[in-house]
Amino acid sequence: METQKELNLSAEASRILNKNWRESFTVPSSSLYPFQWLWDSGFNAMGWANIDLERARTEIKTLLSAQWKNGLIPHITFHNDSADKMYFPGAEFHGAYHSPNSPDHVKTTGMTQPPVLGFVLEYLYEKEKDKSENLEFYKSAITSIISFHRYLYTDRDPYNEGLVYIRHNWESGSDNSAVWDDVWKMYQPPVYNVERKDTTHVDQSQRPTKRDYDYYLNLIDISKQCNYDEAEMFEKLPFLIQDPMFNGILAASNQSLIKLCELFGMNDEKTQCEFWHAKTTAGLNDKLYDASQSLYRYYDLKNECYISMPTAMGFTPIMAGSPTKEQAAEMAKKIMGEDFTGPRLDGFLCPSLAVTSPSFEHNRYWRGPVWLQVNWILERGFRQYGFNEVADRLKQDSLSLVQKDGFYEYFNPKNYSDEKGGYGGNDFSWTAAVILDFINE
Repeated sequence: METQKELNLSAEASRILNKNWRESFTVPSSSLYPFQWLWDSGFNAMGWANIDLERARTEIKTLLSAQWKNGLIPHITFHNDSADKMYFPGAEFHGAYHSPNSPDHVKTTGMTQPPVLGFVLEYLYEKEKDKSENLEFYKSAITSIISFHRYLYTDRDPYNEGLVYIRHNWESGSDNSAVWDDVWKMYQPPVYNVERKDTTHVDQSQRPTKRDYDYYLNLIDISKQCNYDEAEMFEKLPFLIQDPMFNGILAASNQSLIKLCELFGMNDEKTQCEFWHAKTTAGLNDKLYDASQSLYRYYDLKNECYISMPTAMGFTPIMAGSPTKEQAAEMAKKIMGEDFTGPRLDGFLCPSLAVTSPSFEHNRYWRGPVWLQVNWILERGFRQYGFNEVADRLKQDSLSLVQKDGFYEYFNPKNYSDEKGGYGGNDFSWTAAVILDFINE
């Protein structure tokens, strides 16, 4: 039976999703992010699946309607013409609509985000009370998601390793992670004198710096000059990274697609997803697993070097069943050790960067704060390996943070009662979605 606290959290989470609903999709946050983001929409759809499956399906339909002709699903879909007034960089700065592959009816960015939609679709299907209804929706969505994965393996895996690369830090989901500092040291972008919208809503100390944005905008400029041609961008962009979270999420989505394809009798598609899953799992373990850190690391294709840094994202391939049992056991020790819960941090799992790192900042975006959608991925992963103590801690810390601070975008991992703990946008959709899942789990 749900406790009164859980009932209150559930009601508040439902209120937030309803507040952020816009006819056919959910905005992440009413003031800070006024459009549709790919991986936000995936989590939001899972949240909706706990209260309104019709809206969950509509969320996914709307997202997939902006898919590019080459299969790419864009990281932002600008559903109205006020994009450049409401958000920077908007549709005009991205200029992705000039690409022959972009959709004709709506403007988008020319990059993507973590490919969560495979396991999102499985989640929605599991919530369906009558499995015989909405079959066409699921079959169509499976086809679209497989087309997206095919694009990734065709255009983003140049050496046939089963590991796809990201070509902008925003594609990682972990926008200003300290991992990228090593990449930024390799070149100097121009200075952009632009008016950002995010810092008018959120304190600058919680956001990427102005110099960070120079790198981000320069990557977009180079992509525009290439007219978003994948081969040309591969040659010219200074940022080409095999990211463990992106690839771990891809593997997890392939896993879910295998199950769905079997259910729907899509045998050729199942065989393809099995091939992709095996290849990405092998790539993650053979190339990206770092036994000395008990974590997955990053590989910089442009500079041909590893980037080893203890981040929460380095644990995420556990959701896809990628690590061996022995590796998973070491990862369980790691996440409960001093780097993430040690004496410097009497607080909450899981900091996005180890608290022992010299780059750790407890309040700056992806350089330390806790993100609940990452906690959700890790909770599922550690639980399927039988590490219930770790999974329970991730779940309980997530609930405690929201009970203590509210439905924020990200959270202070330090457990100091006299210090504010919620950062970024408030009434945040995917935070509400994760809480709904944890309560209904």
